[in-house]
Amino acid sequence: MGRVFTITEGLENLGAMKTGGQGSVYKGKRIGPIITAIKLLPTPIYAETSEDKNFVDFQNEVQKLKKVNENPNPNVVKILSSGVSDTGNFPFIEMEYIEGPELEELLKPPHAPIFTIKEALKVADQLSHALAHCHRVGVKHGDIKCNNVKFNIHTGNYVLLDFGLAVMSDEQRRTSLRHAGAIEFMAPEQNEGQMFFQTDVYSFGVILFELLAGTVPFPLNDKGETARNAVRLAHMETPPPDLLTLRRKALPVTWSHEKQEHEMHVPDWLVSLVYKCLQKKPENRFANGMELNEYIVLNSTLAQKKEEAGAEQSDSLKVETKKLLKEKDQLQQVILKYQQEASVKDKQLDELKAMVLRKDNEAQNLRPTGISTTDYAEPVRRGVSKTAFIALLFLTIAFGGFATYSFFKNQGTSTDPLAGTSSTETNSTVTPGMNGDTPVNTPKKPLTKKAEQATTSQVPAENPANTNKAQVNEPKDQAELIDEQVDKQEKAGANNEDQNAGEQTAEEEPEKKSISVGRYKARSIAYFHDEPDETTRRNAFINQWNKAFNAINEKDGFIYVIYTNDEGQVSKGWLRKKDLIPVNG
Repeated sequence: MGRVFTITEGLENLGAMKTGGQGSVYKGKRIGPIITAIKLLPTPIYAETSEDKNFVDFQNEVQKLKKVNENPNPNVVKILSSGVSDTGNFPFIEMEYIEGPELEELLKPPHAPIFTIKEALKVADQLSHALAHCHRVGVKHGDIKCNNVKFNIHTGNYVLLDFGLAVMSDEQRRTSLRHAGAIEFMAPEQNEGQMFFQTDVYSFGVILFELLAGTVPFPLNDKGETARNAVRLAHMETPPPDLLTLRRKALPVTWSHEKQEHEMHVPDWLVSLVYKCLQKKPENRFANGMELNEYIVLNSTLAQKKEEAGAEQSDSLKVETKKLLKEKDQLQQVILKYQQEASVKDKQLDELKAMVLRKDNEAQNLRPTGISTTDYAEPVRRGVSKTAFIALLFLTIAFGGFATYSFFKNQGTSTDPLAGTSSTETNSTVTPGMNGDTPVNTPKKPLTKKAEQATTSQVPAENPANTNKAQVNEPKDQAELIDEQVDKQEKAGANNEDQNAGEQTAEEEPEKKSISVGRYKARSIAYFHDEPDETTRRNAFINQWNKAFNAINEKDGFIYVIYTNDEGQVSKGWLRKKDLIPVNG
């Protein structure tokens, strides 16, 4: 079969393309520029008459193939002619030559080991269309595999080739399939020499499985008979493996991560279609190519509509997103502007706070107590009033004058027999005799403590020579006079103290009306008020550096305090309670 020989007149044999269990394919050339493909069947025909059963069967199948070409299909190879070769009497089928790679070649390097979802859907649609076209005229292909589907590089279509089994008898098929190489694509019933429309559907499912998973469901490990029998048995008994798991393992490393994830989203309906095609029993599969193609067209159309709707919605969302992004940019610019303005304001505020703090520190250094110098309350005077002081001074002067007068008067009218003797030494006074006799010493009335103090502090120093002279015609003795003056002075002082006490009592009346109602400290700056009213605020204030103080009255959100600073200066008034911080203890 490998030698070159003449096919028929006008058809030149250009050499064998491939040889298989179902026959050999040669590249042929007609007289002229047309290049064709010739399928040469392995069973010779000895007589081209009705007596030769092989010739009759061949002619019947050729007639069916001619019906396939009555309405040309872009996915089915065109049958140009058929006949018996001049050499060897082998039946042959002449088909158009499709220039392009087979599916098997497209799964090998440098190509990816799997098809993309989009390309797999294209193969499924066009190959099911080819099966529907053949089944519609009653032609079963019987040998659908990756080697019999080519990609036409001129039209961009996938084309179903090699109808060799289609023109064989059942006996020839059984004999041919025993030696067939592509048992990975054979349906379970083909092991018994049977062929149905569902047989082509099964083989279709194997092709689609390989395109998506990178391998057939039951691969042939070697060409030994044991391996072939294992594959046949798996087709009849073993469920097909998980398609998506195998697809993930076969994802090319040259694809980006995004593409890999996208290519794992195989439509559910397509996965379900593959598994339905691979059912063990023919009746559980799609009945024929027409039903298979209708299912694919319906679901792919719905998917396309969803995709278009999604694309339209996506476009709408893109427009809306673009609009929102534009508004976002505008808002960000506005926010940035306000942030810049706020930053400037914050900086100015910080500068003002720093300036206020600096001024407060300067004021604190000048006035440690923090009380304003513009509105000091008059300090409370302790002791006698001015009027009482003047009265007391006048009485003191009067008493001194009276004492001086009495001293000089007594000096001129009496003689002191004890001249040179100090009164402090004798502790006695001289009293003239009642009958004009010599004066005698009589015990002098002792001075009281008050008199001594008054005499010591207020009476001017006397001449020592005259100190002990007798006092003549003295209406009252000196001790009694001094006591009287001191008593008058004490009474006057007592009256003045009572008057001051009354004035102080009147001033401290608010303080006595209430006991301490709490202890406070200024929060920042607390101004004094004349009344518990905002409109009566004074310039005097207490700040946070001043010591804590007691509140002695509370009214209308104000408290009344008497604050004494470290210098003894006193400020009284009402402070707003919200300007203060309570202090424990």
